[in-house]
Amino acid sequence: MSTPAHAPYVIVGAGMHGLSTAWHLARELQARGAGGGADILVLDKTGVGAGASGIACGTIRNNYFQPAMRELMAHNVSVWESDPDAFAYHPVGFLQTAPEAMHADVVQIYTEQQAIGYDSVLVEGERDCLAYMQDMFPDWQARGTTTVLHEKQGGYANNKRSLAGLSAKARAAGVEIRPGTRVTGVRLDGGAVTAVETDQGTITCDKLVVAAGPWIRDFWAMLGLPDQVDITGPDGTVYPGRPMWTYWALQEGTLEVDPGTFTTSDGSFPPVVHHDSDVPLPDDMDGSLITEAMWGIYFKPDFDFGGVQGGAAPYIVGHPAAQVAVDPYGPASPEFVVGEDFTRMWTSGLAHCLKRFEKQRPLYRNEPSGGIGAFTPDSFPVFDTFHENAYVIADSNHGYKMIGVGALVAKEVLGDPQALLEPFRFSRYATGKLHPVSHSPFPWS
Repeated sequence: MSTPAHAPYVIVGAGMHGLSTAWHLARELQARGAGGGADILVLDKTGVGAGASGIACGTIRNNYFQPAMRELMAHNVSVWESDPDAFAYHPVGFLQTAPEAMHADVVQIYTEQQAIGYDSVLVEGERDCLAYMQDMFPDWQARGTTTVLHEKQGGYANNKRSLAGLSAKARAAGVEIRPGTRVTGVRLDGGAVTAVETDQGTITCDKLVVAAGPWIRDFWAMLGLPDQVDITGPDGTVYPGRPMWTYWALQEGTLEVDPGTFTTSDGSFPPVVHHDSDVPLPDDMDGSLITEAMWGIYFKPDFDFGGVQGGAAPYIVGHPAAQVAVDPYGPASPEFVVGEDFTRMWTSGLAHCLKRFEKQRPLYRNEPSGGIGAFTPDSFPVFDTFHENAYVIADSNHGYKMIGVGALVAKEVLGDPQALLEPFRFSRYATGKLHPVSHSPFPWS
C-alpha cells in the first residue's frame, strides 16, 4: 500500500496515547459532522505497542500527591472502567502502605480523593495498619507502616491486550494505522507544521499529534524546541539551563510463582500493592544490608504469563539525554535492562512484605526486562500545542495508565481547551506553577 500524500490528522506513535487520541478524535469528528476516522493516519516506525506502552507493568492508580495528577487520573480510571473486557482491565484496586515520613502526604491524597468522589479507605497508626494488612494477607510481616491508603478503584491491565483493544476501536472507527513507517523530519512553513517526512515519503497534514513516548526527545528537536529550559520555582527563584529531558531506566521483573498463590485471605484477587518503607532492607537470602535509605516496591499477580510481577524505583541513566540510545528499546537493549541489583532488592522487598515470598529468589524469571523513559524537568507530563498545529503529548513515563488523555487531547486538537490538561502546559516552567513534590522515593508520585 502506497504512502498517502496527505492526511488531515497525522498521529505519530501507536502506543497508549497515540491510539487513544486516534480513537477519540475519530469519534469527535463524527459526532461534530466534521469527518471521521478516515481523516486520521497513525504512523509508527515499528508497530502497535512496540515502545513503553507494550512493556508496561500495567498498574492503574490514582495515588498521586499532586492534585492535578489526581483529578486527571480519576478521568483515566473512568475510561478504563468503560470497557474492561476490551482493555483487559482488572479493577481490583490499588493499595499503598507508607512510613511516618510519608504520612501527611498520604492523608492529603486521601482527603482530596474524597473531595472528588474517588472511592478509597484510609488507615492510620502502625497497629491498625498492621491489622488491616494481616486481615487481607495473614502472612503480612512488614513493619514500620503508619499509613495505608486502599483505593477501591484502579487495578491493572495487560499491556499488549489493552493496546490491541484500543487499536481495534480505532480501526473500527475508520482510522488507518500504518506500522513500519519512520518519521524522519517535520516541515514548518509560516509558523505551522505543513508535513511530516518519513522513510516512505512525505505526508502533508493539517494537524500533527506527537505521542512518541521515550522518543519524544527526537521529535522535540525536529520541532526546533529547546533542549534546555529555565525553571522558575514557586518562590520565584530561577534555575537556568535545566535539561528538558532526563532518561530514567525502569526496573520491573517477574517472580515465577503460581499467581494463584498471591491471593487475599478470602481467596480473592488482591489489589496492586505498593509498599514504601524507611526500615532498613536486608538481603532475603544472606542477611546482608541492601539499603538504609527509603525504598519502595510494587507488585501484582500476572495471570497472563504466570508469576508475580512488579518493580522498584527507576534510576537516572548516566549520560546526557542527547547521547542516550533509545533504540533498540526495552528488553532488546543490551544496556538498559534490569540487573542483579534489582533482582536482589525486589525479591528481598517481597519477602519483607509477605512470608510466602521468603527465599523465593531462585524463581525470579531470568529474562531481559525493563526500558527507559524520557522525563520532563519536573517529572510530570507536558500536554501542549506548539507551532500552531503540532500537539505534543510528552507523558514523562506516566503514559500507560493514562488511557483517557486521548479523549481530552482530541477535543483540544479540535479547538476546545480542557481544564484537566491546563496544569500541564509547557509555560509552567516559566511561571513557576509547578506541581508539588511528595516524600515518595519514586519520581512520579
